[in-house]
Amino acid sequence: MFVAKVTGSVVSTQKVKTMTGHKLLVVEPLRVDPQSRDKLIGTGRSFVVVDTVGAGQGEMVLVVQGSSARLTPETEKLPVDAAIIGIVDTVNVENKIVFSARAGEG
Repeated sequence: MFVAKVTGSVVSTQKVKTMTGHKLLVVEPLRVDPQSRDKLIGTGRSFVVVDTVGAGQGEMVLVVQGSSARLTPETEKLPVDAAIIGIVDTVNVENKIVFSARAGEG
């Protein structure tokens, strides 16, 4: 499981029938800044994920990969290997809040 920021969306009009109606988003995984340890920074990689929680552009989300991505009721029969399973409210590292959705940090 990892924390990521929603950076975009994917539209696919031609796809397998089981994927019809499922929103696909582009996310960039985040990591703790190794120098300051007081903020999250992008990894420079992007993933396409199926959204199971109604996330939107710019939101911080929890993502699972591999077989875990097919363990939700929404994805159990889908050909996916990455899924958003939560929208993040706060991230606390070493007793410091490094992200807060309420404060608009990140």
